[in-house]
Amino acid sequence: MLWRHGQTAWNAERRFQGQSDIPLDPTGQAQAERAARLLASLHPDLIISSDLTRATSTAAPLARLTGLNVVLDKDLRERHGGAWEGLTDTEIRERYPAEHASWTPPDGEPTVVVADRVATALLRIATAVSDDVRAVGLAVVVSHGAALRLGMSRLLGMPEEAFGALGPLSNCSWSVLGLRHGRWRLLEHNAGTLPEPVILSDDR
Repeated sequence: MLWRHGQTAWNAERRFQGQSDIPLDPTGQAQAERAARLLASLHPDLIISSDLTRATSTAAPLARLTGLNVVLDKDLRERHGGAWEGLTDTEIRERYPAEHASWTPPDGEPTVVVADRVATALLRIATAVSDDVRAVGLAVVVSHGAALRLGMSRLLGMPEEAFGALGPLSNCSWSVLGLRHGRWRLLEHNAGTLPEPVILSDDR
């Protein structure tokens, strides 16, 4: 399960956060508490989080409810935004029109690098889960909107030009990935309620 952090003041102001370490605002804290109560009912076995404060603060209520420790992984950090960090979308559009059109932050992290970094982290987590002698069933990964979307896209085998096909994750919403017959499948996307039971049929 891939869980985006709760709202921050910069989210509300539509500022590019990147790897700037911005904390949750009161709304984000409430979102994390509510989501944690839902996710705890699924009895997760593992919680892994980006080491940025907004992600660890989102993971904290779930850790408290489940008694699990939060494992930090810096490879789950958000895309480094270079000169864009701290700027609003309007400011980026006005100051960097060409880069905005291609969504390429100056001195920032290229899209494919983010996709590869996060997908590698997700695969590492999945391998740890499958190799665990306790037969871990559900890992909750707490990270960031662009990082999760790009990492998912790479795991699902989407070409770079199709990465935008997956819509953005809302604050404190999550997506669910599953592995079936050696291939990753997107089972839930941008959910804010408990996942529905998965019914496999030939028309999927």
